[in-house]
Amino acid sequence: MSTSLWRNWSGTEAVEPVRTVKPGNANEIATAVREAAAEGLRVKAVGAGHSFSGIVAPDGVMVDMSAMDGVVRVDTGTNLVTVEAGMRIWQLNQVLDAHGLALENMGDIDRQTVSGAIATGTHGTGDRYRGMAWQVSALALVMADGSEVRCSAEERPELFAAAQIGLGALGIVTEVTIQCVPAFQLQAVETPMRLDAVLADLDELVAENDHFEFYWFPHTERTLTKRNNRYSMEERRRRPTRLAYWWNEGFTENTLFEASNRVGARFPQTVPSLNRLAGRVWSARNYTDVSHKVFTSPRNVKFREMEYAVPREVLPAVLRDLKALVDERHFNVSFPVEVRFAAADDVWLSTAHGRKTAYVAVHQYHRHEYEEYFKAAAEIFNAVDGRPHWGKLHWLDAKRLGERYGRFDDFLAVRDEVDPERRFANAYLERVLGA
Repeated sequence: MSTSLWRNWSGTEAVEPVRTVKPGNANEIATAVREAAAEGLRVKAVGAGHSFSGIVAPDGVMVDMSAMDGVVRVDTGTNLVTVEAGMRIWQLNQVLDAHGLALENMGDIDRQTVSGAIATGTHGTGDRYRGMAWQVSALALVMADGSEVRCSAEERPELFAAAQIGLGALGIVTEVTIQCVPAFQLQAVETPMRLDAVLADLDELVAENDHFEFYWFPHTERTLTKRNNRYSMEERRRRPTRLAYWWNEGFTENTLFEASNRVGARFPQTVPSLNRLAGRVWSARNYTDVSHKVFTSPRNVKFREMEYAVPREVLPAVLRDLKALVDERHFNVSFPVEVRFAAADDVWLSTAHGRKTAYVAVHQYHRHEYEEYFKAAAEIFNAVDGRPHWGKLHWLDAKRLGERYGRFDDFLAVRDEVDPERRFANAYLERVLGA
């Protein structure tokens, strides 16, 4: 048991919990919850701290999940894999590799814990694919009274429907069962295109590729498009060489990009020119590798991020408005804007609930001022009923969020039932779910 200042990865949140516990099993978590309740303290489970929002900021008892990273079971007959909630996604991918399995879809960062990625609605891209929560088939949780429960579509289905993206508000997840798929490869084709050409051909680009996304470089007309398409493991690979991997993932997208952002922070007037240079340096490439090695990339340059899910059909207008905003307000934006896609799903608090979705993520280097730019961009997203990513920066409250989710009140009803004293609340959850 210890106490120290906790910070998230990006440095947007810092808090000193009353105390920290590091459990090794669900029983120890249950004990920690009961002891906190006896003292009138709130409890938050903390994983990698990769959220930009204050969703896991622990103001009472902080439950450090890092020791709970084991494999519970792997069933290669059903492709169901159960792991402890503190396992990192990169560790999960190693486990799946060893059994010839893979996640159906995933985001572009693998540093998060499995439970943290699910609880915040982490997603990848692909017009026929859904976020990580959709792949979850069962959960085990420690509840506010210290009891341990399991839930699935068949067992306590209302709790499961809420807990798939539970925001850490319903209990502490201890185990996650994921419906995996046989391992597959992705062929990655990365091509520069003009923004107007991407928007003109958007329907075809999204429909004709399994996983399509693109990055637009503000202050320019340049984008880098990424087309990832699925192939069996038996197909011959064209894996990148170590030198090619270092040049693209290590040097260009991290070392060189960090240097460019430092220059832009020191001399803001150079940002447009630096973005034009970046649009040229991030050049075309074509390679094939195991799925998770293509889906993910190292992210060593620290930044702030806000991401909204908008209805798929309004994306071109949203991007044109965002481009006009950056130009007219003279914001110095050194990070590209990332655009991804997802199929509609029925997870209660999923940002893609009930509608085909486009994700627009705005970023800013951590040494740049971000709030004015993000709030101005949020006005554009809010005007089309955009839904902010739960783990990223935004300023909406429960009233406005409730208007954008058809099952929001159902989620609140489950929360009232399982945590009436708000044992798992914090300031962020008070804002987005109500006090």
